[in-house]
Amino acid sequence: MLACELRLAGVRTVVLEKLAEPTRQSRGRGLHVRSVEVMAQRGLLERFLEVSERFSVGGPFAGVAAPWPDRLDTAHPYGLATPQTVTERLLTERALELGAEIRRGWELVGLSQDEHGVTVESADGTLLRSRYLVGCDGGRSTVRKLIGVGFPGEPATVETLLGDMELTEDPATVAAAVEEVRKTQLRFGAIADVDGNQGVYRIIVPADGVAEDRTSGPTLEEFKEQLRAFAGTDFGVHSPRWLSRFGDATRQAERYRVGRVLLAGDAAHIHPPTGGQGLNLGVQDAFNLGWKLAAAVKGWAPDGLLESYHAERHPVGAAVLDNTRAQISLLGTDPGATALRELFSKLMEFEEVNRYVTEMITAVGVRYDLGEGHELLGRRMPDLELKQGRLYELMHGGRGLLLDRTGGLSVAGWADRVDHVGDVGEELDVPAVLLRPDGHVAWVGDDQQGLLGRLPQWFGAAAG
Repeated sequence: MLACELRLAGVRTVVLEKLAEPTRQSRGRGLHVRSVEVMAQRGLLERFLEVSERFSVGGPFAGVAAPWPDRLDTAHPYGLATPQTVTERLLTERALELGAEIRRGWELVGLSQDEHGVTVESADGTLLRSRYLVGCDGGRSTVRKLIGVGFPGEPATVETLLGDMELTEDPATVAAAVEEVRKTQLRFGAIADVDGNQGVYRIIVPADGVAEDRTSGPTLEEFKEQLRAFAGTDFGVHSPRWLSRFGDATRQAERYRVGRVLLAGDAAHIHPPTGGQGLNLGVQDAFNLGWKLAAAVKGWAPDGLLESYHAERHPVGAAVLDNTRAQISLLGTDPGATALRELFSKLMEFEEVNRYVTEMITAVGVRYDLGEGHELLGRRMPDLELKQGRLYELMHGGRGLLLDRTGGLSVAGWADRVDHVGDVGEELDVPAVLLRPDGHVAWVGDDQQGLLGRLPQWFGAAAG
């Protein structure tokens, strides 16, 4: 995603990937509403719709079943059930279309930086020099460790086994067993025909404690033992496609930037997968960072723009860590957790509670702190219907955008970075808004002086 954003701005981008081939593991299984919007903003949504199923069902928070609230603040009130492998393929294809270079089998083992750039070293001794480096290399990030950034938080206290495999048991029997076990243990499941693979089940079952060596995956025998412990049968599991384990460890990088090195995705934060937020959080990190990093490389970034990446995304990551902590508590099996879950289920029947929780999980409720001002300031703008078409269709190029109902405003001096659209229609109920390339509102008003006060803050000095 970050490579796509950088190439959209014309920045030469090289992706260094340790894996020689794409992984077959598909842990993330979908895009939440805000990520759907992100894809629409960059003209990628149709590609995802062709290979995904829409969903707008309840239960994103700790499995509490509740219908989505009416009139969610979006033109795209749905998520997409998309295997992570497909998401990676589509974004890889787009990055290559835009001219990104991807080097597979490239394991980073060292780095150094100075005031002009970063030098990285591969396992075979190859050196590569760049202006900036972004570590998107997962929870055990080598980049994060090499730049000495702390990763405080809590270690795993429970662990869950996850894998795709075939079963010999009758599907009806499996479904009945799962329904019975889930009455008391929600970290248990068997999803049939996962990712469109006929006869392949995704098995989820609590592990027996926390593994000392979490770098190695579980065995099929471990799955069988735990299935028998919880369901009284191992369902005849066989022919595993992949096997994995995950815990409830919750950690966040103290800083998202050290000089010319930055962190994004799981390298910056890890948390339990409850609510399906991890992949989405990483995509949205990249969406926030991409245009800012491109501005720094291109030389027009105003002071503080690149620093705003940490300032905006670190609180968002911290909030996700907190809500996953809460979800893990609700998923407990002790009497206190059961009582708390029953209470929370009743609270979710209230429209405002349901709306708050849904907007939190789907990230449409994210508001960056851009200072005092209009209630829209810092929020992302929904995909409005304009006279020229839908708003997000105007944002495919990754530029800033002024929506102007007054007819009297100008972005002269910034026209190489900001598009100006007048006569926009009635869905925009304020005189004018300035949108950043990520669709968040940077200014609301109706006077040229106010606009001129905000343009340099986000788009640098006017062109001479």
